[in-house]
Amino acid sequence: MEQGVGVIVTVGVLLLLVSAVIVMIAFGFSKVPIEKKYESSGGGLGGAFDAVWSPTAHEAGMERDRQTQRTAPAPAPGDPPDTIDDGRIRLDL
Repeated sequence: MEQGVGVIVTVGVLLLLVSAVIVMIAFGFSKVPIEKKYESSGGGLGGAFDAVWSPTAHEAGMERDRQTQRTAPAPAPGDPPDTIDDGRIRLDL
C-alpha cells in the first residue's frame, strides 16, 4: 500500500513539474513580439513546416523579406533633390 502511494505522489510531482515548465515556456513565448517570433527567413526544415502548417506566416515572412531588401526609388537626373516651401525643406520620394 505504501509503495503505491509513493508511486502516485512521485508521478503527481513529476506531472506538476512538467506542467509548470510548459506554462513558463508558453508565458515566455507569449511576451516575445511577433517580429522576433518569425525573425528567420523561413529556410531549412522549419521553413518547410511553416509553409505546410502555417502558410500565412510563411507568406508574411516572405513578403517581409521582399520589402526589407527593396531599395528606395532614385530621383530622375533632372529633378531637384528637394523643395523649399516657406523655409521648410520637403523631400519628394
